[in-house]
Amino acid sequence: LPSSIYHRYAALDKFNKSWMELDDWLTLLDHMVQTQRVMVGDLDKINEMTVKLKSTLQDMEQRCPQLNKQITAAQNLKNKTNNPETRATITDRIEKLQAHWEDSHAKLTDRVLQLQKMYKDSSDWLEARKRVEPLIKKANEKLESWKKVSHSADDLKGQNADVKQLSKDIQQGQAQMNVTNELANKLLTLYADDDTSKVKQMTESMDLAWANIKKRAGDKEADLEAGLRQLQHFYLDLEKFLNWLTEAETTANVLQDATFKEGLLENPATVRHLLEQWQDLQAEIDAHREMYHSLDENGQRIVSSLEGTDNAVVLQKRLDDMGHRWHELCNKVMSIRPYLDAGVDQWKHLHMSLQELLNWLQLKREELEKQKPVGGDVPTVHQQLLTHKGFRRELVAKEPVINGTLDNAKTFLAEMPHEGLKQSPEERVQNVGRILRKEVEDVTVRWKNLGAAAVDWQQQLELAMERLMELQDAQDQLDFKLRQAETVKNSWKPVGDLLIDDLQNHIDRVKAFQEEIAPIQDNVNQVNQLASTFRPPDIQLSPDNLSRIDDLNMRWRLLFSSLHTASVERPLERSISPNNVPYYINHQNQTTCWDHPKMAELYQSLADLNNVRFSAYRTAMKLRRMQKALCLDLLGMSAACEAFEQHNLKQNEQFMDIMQVINCLTSIYDRMEQQHSSLVNVPLCVDMCLNWLLNVYDTGRAGKIRTLSFKTGIICLCKAHLEDKYRFLFREVASATGFCDQRRLGLLLHDAIQIPRQLGEVASFGGSNIEPSVRSCFQFANNKPELEASVFLDWMRLEPQSMVWLPVLHRVAAAETAKHQAKCNICKECPIIGFRYRSLKHFNYDICQSCFFSGRVAKGHKMQYPMVEYCTPTTSGEDVRDFAKVLKNKFRTKRYFAKHPRMGYLPVQTILEGDNMETKLQAEYDRLKKAHDHKGLSPLPSPPQMLPVSPQSPRDAELIAEAKLLRQHKGRLEARMQILEDHNKQLESQLRRLRQLLEQPQTESKVNGTALSSPSTASPRSDTSLASLRVAASQTTETMGDDELSSPSQDASTGLEDVIEQLNNSFPHSQGESPATLSATNISVNPAN
Repeated sequence: LPSSIYHRYAALDKFNKSWMELDDWLTLLDHMVQTQRVMVGDLDKINEMTVKLKSTLQDMEQRCPQLNKQITAAQNLKNKTNNPETRATITDRIEKLQAHWEDSHAKLTDRVLQLQKMYKDSSDWLEARKRVEPLIKKANEKLESWKKVSHSADDLKGQNADVKQLSKDIQQGQAQMNVTNELANKLLTLYADDDTSKVKQMTESMDLAWANIKKRAGDKEADLEAGLRQLQHFYLDLEKFLNWLTEAETTANVLQDATFKEGLLENPATVRHLLEQWQDLQAEIDAHREMYHSLDENGQRIVSSLEGTDNAVVLQKRLDDMGHRWHELCNKVMSIRPYLDAGVDQWKHLHMSLQELLNWLQLKREELEKQKPVGGDVPTVHQQLLTHKGFRRELVAKEPVINGTLDNAKTFLAEMPHEGLKQSPEERVQNVGRILRKEVEDVTVRWKNLGAAAVDWQQQLELAMERLMELQDAQDQLDFKLRQAETVKNSWKPVGDLLIDDLQNHIDRVKAFQEEIAPIQDNVNQVNQLASTFRPPDIQLSPDNLSRIDDLNMRWRLLFSSLHTASVERPLERSISPNNVPYYINHQNQTTCWDHPKMAELYQSLADLNNVRFSAYRTAMKLRRMQKALCLDLLGMSAACEAFEQHNLKQNEQFMDIMQVINCLTSIYDRMEQQHSSLVNVPLCVDMCLNWLLNVYDTGRAGKIRTLSFKTGIICLCKAHLEDKYRFLFREVASATGFCDQRRLGLLLHDAIQIPRQLGEVASFGGSNIEPSVRSCFQFANNKPELEASVFLDWMRLEPQSMVWLPVLHRVAAAETAKHQAKCNICKECPIIGFRYRSLKHFNYDICQSCFFSGRVAKGHKMQYPMVEYCTPTTSGEDVRDFAKVLKNKFRTKRYFAKHPRMGYLPVQTILEGDNMETKLQAEYDRLKKAHDHKGLSPLPSPPQMLPVSPQSPRDAELIAEAKLLRQHKGRLEARMQILEDHNKQLESQLRRLRQLLEQPQTESKVNGTALSSPSTASPRSDTSLASLRVAASQTTETMGDDELSSPSQDASTGLEDVIEQLNNSFPHSQGESPATLSATNISVNPAN
């Protein structure tokens, strides 16, 4: 090469090498700045990192000439070359190198400034901690010095004053504590990309210590105030007791003098009178026994706290005097009883004593029962333990009396045949002995049972206290963690206030915070698990406890939902209306919608099932798809019932607001997530299920759903046996006696029919009016005023028309995984998956569900022929049975099957009862079809959208009068209007098809013996088959096809207008536009109803 070219290439190579070295060094520098993190709050580490980065900055300054040299070299190379590409490459590289240098220098400088600011903020935080730590230490020392509670009035007042002063110091220190926490939150927020574990740990430790001090100070103040009140009450109660003791001693002395008076005991009336006085005095002593023990215990504690003082000596003397007088009174009263008993026969004395003991034992047993049940929180159980302690003390005091009486009675019974009643007849002796033995046995058994019951109750209370303390500790721990997390979250700026450059840092901070609070879920699960162990008849948690648990769960859900991904993502947003009903905003299209985007997609996918011609199966398959989308196929009935009970959903007539519905749904899906974590997305499932419930039961989005409606929707789609669902639904509407009247049954059926109604399928199930179904059920029950569960179940087993979709849903679910070893005679599928339909007219003729639902038949087989449905593989017994039926049907003609149709459900009279409009519409349709078959007709002209009605005609006056009557039956009128709307959708399709048929040539092709229309004109939603299915308890069904369409030839348009006019006359308008005024294009035929 020429020397000039050689030198140029060598210079270019040198430039590239220098450029790569400098660019690599800058890349390494960027990586160091990004990856090297410092411990926030550690001043030494921060300072060390700052020095290191400043040194790097100096290194960059020293390398700056190298950059300038590279720029000069690039300029020289550009001047020496004429190649535009080479010049462009050199320019691009040097510009990138300069930009990289400036960017690295800016990052390094910003990092140094950030570290310097971090150093200052960390110093401020540490200084604030140093001011708080002495407060915590001083408070802890004071609280430790007050561990022993004094019972002296002066000491209590002094301690109380000190505690109040400490409370004031805590309140003053709270401001400094808040400053420290604000500085800590500032560090956690600004420097979240660095290591903030030290700040978090020290802040949590300090917050925990401060909260503990506040709690201990509050508890100490409460204990001291209680001690002061107790001390004041002690001296008052002591004076009252001593006054009573004086009166009781006087009464005992008078009674003793009267008892020992000579000759007085010879008078039985006087003895009885004195005995009554003795019993009254003994009752007073028993009533004051607990007070004596309480005064003695409290007094001894006070004496011990006053040890070494004159007050202690004085009080001890008073207590000793009180004890001496008390025991002397008890002994004196007990010594009087034998003298009184001496005036009575020994057996009578024993009889009276045993009767007294039996009465006392009965009273104590009732008293013990009144202490039950176990309380639902720690304070209640603590009070129950104190009460039971006094109860057991009474038992201990009574034990010598009971044992002594029993010993005396046993001794008397042992000696009775030889002594005692020698002068009495033998029968009287035996009778007395039998009575006394029975009483001794009763006292012995009752005393033993009472002692065992007292011990058992004590154990129950102690165990309950232990469990409730564990629950309370778990609640306190969860509450503390939630407060900490809420404090950190509340310190963040709203997303709308953040700069775009800060969004990524905020996202990283949120992700890190999510990881930090994730363990709180374990605390929530622990609280819920502990709470779930308290169930009747064991222990019922108190309303306060349940409220606190609900509050903790709600706080956790709100915190969790605010941090985790919502059920929708950008550009979609979930928002809430003023009545808490969720709706969804599409920011891209700037539109809003009540339906969740996933729900809208689901509804669109349901349209694929419209080609299923059998309405019951079409509805069931749609519901099955809905059930899976909502994950309700994973929900057991027991879990649903537990959630209903947890949220106290007992008043079915009451309405639930949106938050109550969300809370209950969240509880349901939380439990499901624990079992099916990979299948259940709680936020999405809650929003989807709420969306569906609102679409079914609150189309106006009022924000209220009746409790019964909520339960009905959940139970109908949950995973449970069919009859278990029937039983549950009946229990919800039955009275306390287990019976259901027509109104309650109507509410249930009304809520149930809303499920297919929301899918636009209600017309196939008798319409929205449930009166015929209620009437059918009570006619089945022989028109009794109330219905019992067994009769309701028997009626539901007949699969009434309004509810037939529910058992079909269960069969659809059961058939999903069924595999039949048979081949479809139409599409040749083998094996058949899903439903299998076997002909009962031809041998070895099977149809798969796809062919059957689409109405396809093979040559030689008619839809009228009976078929049997299997959703599970057949057994040999079923094969034999079907063979016999086929053999029997071989001898029957087509006319037999046409004249003997069988329904697969219990038909009920529909809304159009009386006028039988559908029959007339079907006849009109048949007549038009017949006219088409016999002669060519021009297409029917489109009638006007509205048929004019003259308001001045006499007929209108009658219609107005009839409308006024119908307004009095609002439910019935609305149901009629609704069924017409539902019928219009299907009738329009039928008439459109008819008009297209009339346009076609007169000849029509016949395939397999069945008239077929063009695929483009075939009705996608023919309901002609619901009446053709018969499903037996063995999961079989006999089905027949559509009836042949035929009727006498008449003028088409005239007959159709007559039918429309009759519809208008049957359903007059009430206000404005008449809902019964129909367009001929909105009328169709539904023979299945």
